[in-house]
Amino acid sequence: METILGYIFLAPSLLLFATFLFYPLFQTFYLSMHETDPRGRVASFVGFDNFTAIFTSERFYQSLGVTGLFTVLTVPTVIAIALMLAAFTHNQLKGMRIFQFIFSLPVVLSVGTSAVIWMMLFHPSVGMLNYLLHLVGLEPVAWLTDPRWALLSVSMMTIWMNLGFTYIVLLSGLQGIPDEIYDSAKIDGSGPIRTFVQIVMPLLSPTVFFVTIVSIIGAFQSFGQIHILTRGGPVNSTDVLVYSLYQDAFINFRFGTGSAQALVLFAIILIFTVIQFKVFERKVHYQ
Repeated sequence: METILGYIFLAPSLLLFATFLFYPLFQTFYLSMHETDPRGRVASFVGFDNFTAIFTSERFYQSLGVTGLFTVLTVPTVIAIALMLAAFTHNQLKGMRIFQFIFSLPVVLSVGTSAVIWMMLFHPSVGMLNYLLHLVGLEPVAWLTDPRWALLSVSMMTIWMNLGFTYIVLLSGLQGIPDEIYDSAKIDGSGPIRTFVQIVMPLLSPTVFFVTIVSIIGAFQSFGQIHILTRGGPVNSTDVLVYSLYQDAFINFRFGTGSAQALVLFAIILIFTVIQFKVFERKVHYQ
């Protein structure tokens, strides 16, 4: 009877998972093995031809390279900045609550809102960034229309957008370290930098490991800001894997190819996550 009662309580959650997770997953597998007509309807079974087309496509490797570069530009930078801000504001000095509130603000904004704000900042003639460059005597930059600057511009916006969440998590990790540890280090003559590097960072490593995994997964899945700011351009310089998938599936109605790309992206994220757990988790010090 208790087992039946347990399944009754689980039924709403299982129904939601089946509707919004398991069914789309099976449908993705099904579509990846088929070709669709211009209206998006299943036309014929093609087996692994969609996967073959992906791995023999120059665009796939270009998008993979753009995604990798985007991840390298955003993930280490946002973690480093958030860690510095968390270390600066985690002590209980007067006024720190205000800084904690300010640094946490980006987390409350949606991707669309953040992208619109930064689109105004990146505007070539009336944007604040080019105005600041003008004040110091530098030439204006075509932030979103120059292939040399487009990916860097999107990365800047993404760093700011993700900073709030990463900062909150790292600040919570720092505040979870007992004050007695700092007092003991101070009594032993350890300076602030040495204490942070040799004592605080090992204790904070589980939190850093968590935000690293979440940030890498988020970078590989980034879409909204790229769609609003650059639409994959100019000259495919911001054409990440997710945006390439979106164009194939929802612009060209090639749902078979799009589903195959989704599975490949899932496999890439899974491989990176497993590697991180196998390699980097060994350096994580759990209390």
